[in-house]
Amino acid sequence: MITAIVLIKTSVDRIPEIAESIAALDSVSEVFSVTGTYDLIAMVRVKAHEDLAEIIPGSISKIPGVEATDTHVAFRTYSQHDLEAAFAIGLDS
Repeated sequence: MITAIVLIKTSVDRIPEIAESIAALDSVSEVFSVTGTYDLIAMVRVKAHEDLAEIIPGSISKIPGVEATDTHVAFRTYSQHDLEAAFAIGLDS
C-alpha cells in the first residue's frame, strides 16, 4: 500500500464543503482541517504509484475551490498502534 500526504490550499470560505468532497473519494482515508500555510491535509492510500495520478491531479485538484496541492509520498509508516499489535503477537491475555 502506498501512502501519500496531500497538503491542500483551498478557498477559505468553502473549507468544510471541500473537505467533505475530498473525503468522499475512494482512495482518501482521512482529511484534516489544519492551521498554517495549508487548509487541509488528505491521507491517500493506493495500491500503485500510477493510482496517485488518478486521485490527486485527476480528482482532488479538480474539486471546485481547491487552489493548490503539495504531495508527499511516504517511504515507510510508523505507528504506535502497529507497534503495540506487533508486540502483542503470541501473548495470551
